[in-house]
Amino acid sequence: MNYKEALKFIEESHKFGMRLGLENSFKLLELLGNPQDKVKIVHIAGTNGKGSVCSFISNTLISQGYKVGLYTSPYLETFTERIRLDGQNIPEEDVARIVTIMKYKIEEMVKEGYAYPTEFEIETAMAFYYYYEQKADYVVLEVGLGGRYDATNVVKSPLVSVIVSLSLDHIGVLGDTLGKIAYEKAGIIKKNSIAVVYKQKQEAEDVIKEVCKEKNTKYMEADFNKMVLKKSDINSQVFDCNILGEDMEDMEIKLIGEHQVNNAVLALTVIKVLKNERNVEISEEAIRNGFLNTKWPGRIEKIKDKPTFIIDGAHNEDGARSLTKALDKHFNGKKMTLLIGMLKDKDIDSVLELLMDKFDKVITTTPDSDRSMNCEELKEKIEKYVDGVIAIENIEDAVKYTLDNAKEDDVIISAGSLYMIGAVRKLVK
Repeated sequence: MNYKEALKFIEESHKFGMRLGLENSFKLLELLGNPQDKVKIVHIAGTNGKGSVCSFISNTLISQGYKVGLYTSPYLETFTERIRLDGQNIPEEDVARIVTIMKYKIEEMVKEGYAYPTEFEIETAMAFYYYYEQKADYVVLEVGLGGRYDATNVVKSPLVSVIVSLSLDHIGVLGDTLGKIAYEKAGIIKKNSIAVVYKQKQEAEDVIKEVCKEKNTKYMEADFNKMVLKKSDINSQVFDCNILGEDMEDMEIKLIGEHQVNNAVLALTVIKVLKNERNVEISEEAIRNGFLNTKWPGRIEKIKDKPTFIIDGAHNEDGARSLTKALDKHFNGKKMTLLIGMLKDKDIDSVLELLMDKFDKVITTTPDSDRSMNCEELKEKIEKYVDGVIAIENIEDAVKYTLDNAKEDDVIISAGSLYMIGAVRKLVK
């Protein structure tokens, strides 16, 4: 099959929904030769900052000269973004070739009585197969949803398990308390291993520590107290920090927002663990270059001037809080418009409560997902905070309206869903 046919094959598996459990993934991968057991993996779960942390780590390893796979989700503009090797998207012809191989393996497993794999199970198996085939030295692997039953959790012995900032997210699937969500995310932690963890709220921290204790795994927390922010503007941030007893001065990153400095400190802690505990050769020069070269689209990303147009994937309480801080810091006193669309399973009320008093005008739209909240329904919720909210179903029409009604010195923020901001990014750019 060709690339378009391969994508159609993957997308058609969407009708099988989402399945929590690993039996199918293990079977599909077994038929593919268990590639997940033949690559060295850094496994990353959590709610906010997974992509940024993954990107800092993978770019550092690339700067050191390693061949590095990076698996993330969802994509913003094109499917191939999700499976990257040395910063390059998987070629379309490789997607077509590997999916053709997998099609026959899927037919074989179904004949044996296994359920047809879900879209995410197919995509994850393809990534493992590609990275093994391409002889990647390391793979930085982002969890899709949760952790314990996520399709990526077929990894038996990761070099390190990483848990980023946690907040209430996918509450219909993962649980309605931070403790329950932490338990699901901590499912990626393996026995006799190492876990590097973002500083969490006490409820989540207690759960993760208990899991580490049960699994005889070393718990290591990123220390934000030993970080000093020296410069922060809309273009870059510079900070000093002490990581595991070693001073790192004048670390510069291009990602914006105080939370990104914390994500950088977490990533630095992971890198030091790889170096000190896993004997991975990583120079300070590689770290500095890797961090400076890290870009993560869709996270407080400026995509246009006059008017200033910022996109951000804030879709839960912590994400909204981080965006709010950045808006206060960089755009205080400016006239701001919000273009927002959200998914039903997000903590919508918390996001709205944090964001709404920042905006003079709000336009709601409907993200391209079967989990989307309709723009009219979202409009009703927002009208509690802002007068004159406008609902425009189609994202393209919503972007056009927003730009047509903005002045050169205005600031437009598009947030609420990664599914939406990818489309917005494409349209504006």
